[in-house]
Amino acid sequence: MPTLENKLVKFPLPESHRSRILGKLRYWWCWIAAGSMLLVIGIPTLLFLALINRRRWLYPVAQFGARTWLKACGAEVRVAGLENLDPERSYIFAANHRSYLDTATLFAFAGKRMGLVAKKELLKVPVMGQGMSFVNIIAIDRSNPEKARESMDKARSVLDDGYSFGVFIEGTRAMPGELLPFKKGAFHLAIQTNADIIPVAIKNTDVMMGKRTGVAYSGVIEMVLLPPIPVKERSGAVTPLELLLETREAIAKELSKS
Repeated sequence: MPTLENKLVKFPLPESHRSRILGKLRYWWCWIAAGSMLLVIGIPTLLFLALINRRRWLYPVAQFGARTWLKACGAEVRVAGLENLDPERSYIFAANHRSYLDTATLFAFAGKRMGLVAKKELLKVPVMGQGMSFVNIIAIDRSNPEKARESMDKARSVLDDGYSFGVFIEGTRAMPGELLPFKKGAFHLAIQTNADIIPVAIKNTDVMMGKRTGVAYSGVIEMVLLPPIPVKERSGAVTPLELLLETREAIAKELSKS
């Protein structure tokens, strides 16, 4: 398997005999649950915190919402590798991305308070778009280099404030069983901030709620936080491409164990 090349990699998928009708019902239930939570919890919380100027208090509410939504979708999350994190340090979490379930999993279960990179289209989602800035979720417009650079400047300020940062380094969701080529932005950010990288392998979400499948199933999400890839101690002696390939090899190796 060409893990040392930044090219598409495909992994075998388990054969499924689950009902697509039930899968479609669960899929729509997941989005009904998300919409209901935004209306019942999101709007009152955003208004209240904006009124008292305590936007950062949204973090525990957002994490509670992410965990609750995953449960509503029938997902159990198992995390391995928390022992690899130093409680006194900030990291860049570089994760693979195959499902909408990944974002909630990384945000709520990685063991660090973090900001995230998201697509600019999410800014248009009612309530969610307004709340993204409260919890350091930064939307990137990759079609506009100037705005993309501004977003990376915001990400640096998040790390400078002592938060970690999560990036789905493929830039978009992969199809089930795939690992797409990685983008270099997160690795430039790591070098600029001297933040070590935590490679994150998220498994099974493509089987549970894969891209373009239109179905959702209950199951166990496995998130593995792999040992840090050092950056600070190699400052000036490592390139973004080298970090990218090291991270890719670690994630691909872990995904191959599925």
